[in-house]
Amino acid sequence: MPTKLDTTAEMTMQAGMMRAMIYDDYGNAGVLHVGSIAIPERSAGQLLIDVRASSVNPIDYRLRSGEMKGLLPGGFPRIPGYDVAGVVADCDADSDFVIGDRVIAFLDSARGGACADFAVCSAGVAAKIPATISYEIGAAMPLAGTTALQSLRDHGKMKSAHRVLINGASGGVGMFAVQIAKASGCHVDAVASGDNREFCMALGADHFYDYEKTDFTESDERWDIVFDAAGKASYFEARDVMLDGGRYISTEPDVKGMLMTVLTWPLSKSGKVMLARPNGDDLRELIRLHESGKLEVTIDSQFPMSEIADAHRRVENGVDRGKVVLVKETA
Repeated sequence: MPTKLDTTAEMTMQAGMMRAMIYDDYGNAGVLHVGSIAIPERSAGQLLIDVRASSVNPIDYRLRSGEMKGLLPGGFPRIPGYDVAGVVADCDADSDFVIGDRVIAFLDSARGGACADFAVCSAGVAAKIPATISYEIGAAMPLAGTTALQSLRDHGKMKSAHRVLINGASGGVGMFAVQIAKASGCHVDAVASGDNREFCMALGADHFYDYEKTDFTESDERWDIVFDAAGKASYFEARDVMLDGGRYISTEPDVKGMLMTVLTWPLSKSGKVMLARPNGDDLRELIRLHESGKLEVTIDSQFPMSEIADAHRRVENGVDRGKVVLVKETA
């Protein structure tokens, strides 16, 4: 059942201005601060979402630092974040959503916009969540979960009984990837630091490699899919441990990775650098897996939205297990 907007949200909408976490120039986490800006206007086919929680992904601090300004230049102030969990505040009369629906969304704006009182997105990149999924858990799912799902299913061409290796298995994306591959009937080998062995095995991994002691690229084992969720092993390093017809997928969108994608596509062992695409159907698949008990979401740490700088530092310094979540403070 839809829920009612709280009084604070209604008053904010009437005022036309909202609280947002913004930065006015590139820099370290210290450039992030609380600001007041106009509530984004919803276009036809879009949802206006009263944001209750978000999460931090590596792409957020990379954009904030200016590392990718060649791909996404200018435009300040900027609101970081692509993950949203909240309540529909406004939508089209003929939408599949109604005001008050609890939803998650992977924002389809290149500039993000999640870390604010309100965010807008196309209705096609959102999904309803049941009452059994908290806003905190929901906010951890969209970007990381979609990245894992699309990497394995669409780019890895994952099939039951495939042998899959996940490098960076304990992190935000890796956590989802291990469980999604197991739910698809694959044999899954996990690579992470030794401290995360028990965590990865609890996710369902069949075998664990401590990267501090063992280099999986020198293993006698062979895999159909090597998913480098950590961005630490190149295609050329992983090629020798891939089976014929095997696929390597990375989440590192750098020039070398793009060149690798072009050069290897006709080969029997191909490589692909992927960027996740917002898709409501994929969010519904993640929700289905979670509700069926096949996908658990681990939260590394939780911060009030106003402490976003500390949350960025946490992710930038390296998160061992799961996701860093931001929660909107209540008045």
